[in-house]
Amino acid sequence: MLHASNSTGHKLAILLIASCAYTTSATAQKTCEKPVYLTLDTGHMEVAPLMADILHRQGVRVTFFAANERTKVGDGSLGQHWASWWKARAAEGHEFASHTYDHVYWRADLPGVKPSFRVRPSAGALAGRDFTWTAAQYCQQLEHANERLKDITGQQPLPLFRAPGGKTSPKLLAAAKACGFAHVGWPPAGFLGDELPSDQFSNADLLAKALRDIRAGDILVAHLGIWSRQDPWAPAVLEPLIIGLKERGFCFATLREHPAYREWLSRAGAPKPSTAGG
Repeated sequence: MLHASNSTGHKLAILLIASCAYTTSATAQKTCEKPVYLTLDTGHMEVAPLMADILHRQGVRVTFFAANERTKVGDGSLGQHWASWWKARAAEGHEFASHTYDHVYWRADLPGVKPSFRVRPSAGALAGRDFTWTAAQYCQQLEHANERLKDITGQQPLPLFRAPGGKTSPKLLAAAKACGFAHVGWPPAGFLGDELPSDQFSNADLLAKALRDIRAGDILVAHLGIWSRQDPWAPAVLEPLIIGLKERGFCFATLREHPAYREWLSRAGAPKPSTAGG
């Protein structure tokens, strides 16, 4: 009986410590004065499960920008193979937004009274070909990605988008806003370098640069796998970066909480955030 009592008391003590740690962590995050906003664009997805494990372990929520890109398993990143992965991220409280369904690069504005653009998809049946699109056609791409995300996750994505490569023009941004999408770029320090050649930019150098240059309020951008990088950035750099930024007093938030987008999200009637744990 004495052993059982001691065991029960020990368990209660552990639960109390865990509860206090959780409360302290939650309070610290709410009062953090140095937020950063980690965003992850789709890629070949091979490293996506490992990256998700790190985010969960570190208690970090991010904003995913999703397109139906080619992956290493032969299915698109918004295909059925990855549906359960996206559902799990929604349950963890992450946010989602459009990266255009076919990962469509803006190439140029075209002359004319009505806005039109030269574009080039890098995914889907039309990948690698140049097209002339109206603003309505571009908007359909933005909406298609969000509709697919909602179908998979059951969660309404944010009315935000990221143009592939960050390539835009004032006319493109105005056209997207007219159909309900605000663009999300990033500052120079927020480019984490995972697209750069690893023989010139090692993971160690990219980590050191990020920890040196990132400032409060920065939007950070990386990918769920980059085809061209021989020494993958993720997951090798991701966890040391998160830990290093935390040690420097930074906290992580989704774009729903970014001051530059709060008013836009409010006007657009963005859904309330998930209450799921992360």
